[in-house]
Amino acid sequence: MPASKLAATRLKPMATSHIFRIMFVNQGKVYEVYAGKVSHGELFGFIEVEELLFGERSSVVLDPSEERIKGEFSGVKRTFLPMHSILRIDEVKKHGAAKITVLEPGANVAQFPLPIYSTPPGEKK
Repeated sequence: MPASKLAATRLKPMATSHIFRIMFVNQGKVYEVYAGKVSHGELFGFIEVEELLFGERSSVVLDPSEERIKGEFSGVKRTFLPMHSILRIDEVKKHGAAKITVLEPGANVAQFPLPIYSTPPGEKK
């Protein structure tokens, strides 16, 4: 193999896979999902989440909350989450179980302020 070709193969960046844990609020519940891609998306004010990751189906013990969230997101290629509903996004080494927990009154969880528009853009008050 020529030296230039050998050097070119060594300089190729290794493919790295990212796993993100996204926590967001939806209808009084905190959702925790794992995904391979997260970006600001094409829609203003929304976070685009793609490649949702769920646990292995081969396990004998099934987690009912993970099965419920799998059902809710079954067939979803990508989802757009409102920016103000996001609690946090973490890059993690491996994915865990997706889950839905009830947001209890007085819990120490706060989401971003409500949208900046009180009326839709372009409309007068």
